[in-house]
This record gives sequence, C-alpha cells and structure tokens, in this order.
Amino acid sequence: MRFPMRSLIARFAVAVALPFAALSFVASTAAPAHAQQMPAGAKQPSEFPRAKLTAGMFVIDAAVAANDADREQGLMYRTSLAPNEGMLFVFGENAVHCFWMKNTLIPLSIAFIRADGTVTDIDEMQAETTNNHCPKNNGVYALEMSKGWFTAKGIKPGMKIQGLPAAQ
Repeated sequence: MRFPMRSLIARFAVAVALPFAALSFVASTAAPAHAQQMPAGAKQPSEFPRAKLTAGMFVIDAAVAANDADREQGLMYRTSLAPNEGMLFVFGENAVHCFWMKNTLIPLSIAFIRADGTVTDIDEMQAETTNNHCPKNNGVYALEMSKGWFTAKGIKPGMKIQGLPAAQ
C-alpha cells in the first residue's frame, strides 16, 4: 500500500504531537507546583469552630484556633479565603505572640488584639516565609485576614473587634 508523502508526514506529525498534547493537558489541569497537600491529620477548613466578628461595619467569618494543635496549623495549606473570611487565634495568656508563614500559601494581614478587643498592631505577611511577625504590645488574640484586608476596610490600631470568644 502506498501513501502520498504528504499523508505520511501528516500521520507522523499527529503520532508525535498527540503524546505531547496529552502531557500538556495533564500539566495544565494539575495543581500548581508550589501547592502542598494537606498532611494526614490536619483539620479541613470546615472542621474549625467559627465565630462571627465585627470590625466597624464589617462582619468577619472567622475560623477559631483556640488550642495548640489548631493554632499550630492555622491557615497552613489553604489556597484561598473568602472575601471576609479569616482565622482568629485565641491564647490563654496576655503576652507577645509571634507568627510566621511556613507552609502558608497565601499572603495575609494580621491584627494583634487585646482582651478587650482593641487592635494594637497590624502587620503584612508574605506567603511561605519564616520571618517572625511580633506585635509591640501584649495581647490574647490575633486575627489573620487576606493581605491588605485591614487597610482596605480602614481598620487601624485603636479600633475594636467585637464578638470575640472568651480567652482561655
């Protein structure tokens, strides 16, 4: 059987291109290389208790991390937050509580808060870094939100966060 040269070249091009097209499709639908799987035993976002907080006229849907294991995990491995979603860290002592962003895939803003709900410090944190973010003042709460959230909403030190659960 004889094939014209043009037909042979076309069949060869298809035979060579198909495997590359399949690889390209798989690569484009796979998770980004920097994304990390949630490790076994880690809490899913829906498994954290929730609190409705207010900052001025804004309502915050906050996951609550009030024990050592939850505070250690925090927002690690999350790839996104809803527009007014965050995480509230509740500590049992009035102290300087420092944070870092190891295994945290999204940039965040953090507000450090006294027992009476007063914001004392706000800091911006880059994803996947180990820089320490420490407040200048003691507090019993920290609230993480998407990077820039506090600035965009006009929330500044001295303002109050309402609806905080009792510190332990």
